[in-house]
Amino acid sequence: QVQLVESGGGLVQAGGSLRLSCAASGRTFSSYDMGWFRQTPGKEREFVAAINWSGDSTWYADSVKGRFTISRDNAQKMVFLEMNSLKPEDTAVYYCAGGARGSVYVASVYDVWGRGTQVTVSS
Repeated sequence: QVQLVESGGGLVQAGGSLRLSCAASGRTFSSYDMGWFRQTPGKEREFVAAINWSGDSTWYADSVKGRFTISRDNAQKMVFLEMNSLKPEDTAVYYCAGGARGSVYVASVYDVWGRGTQVTVSS
């Protein structure tokens, strides 16, 4: 089993940057496709970004393309989400997810989830 823990969230002004980290434990991390999702109260979890097991393929939601970058370090068993040019609409709880078993855009295909980290972007 893989356990995931997110960190790096916080309060930032519009136009600023944050870097989220996801630390994994377990033996199977390197074989996992990984994703980031976000959720605002009253809404379903929204796909943000994903990366395949080797790190040579990435996917992004249209709303974050050009602003966010997903990366991974399998030796450290970590996944990162660098968020630049942040907007108030980026405010959400951000979740790290692993083990996609289908389309990386769909939350239900992931096997493992972290607890989430809050990102708040002020005007």
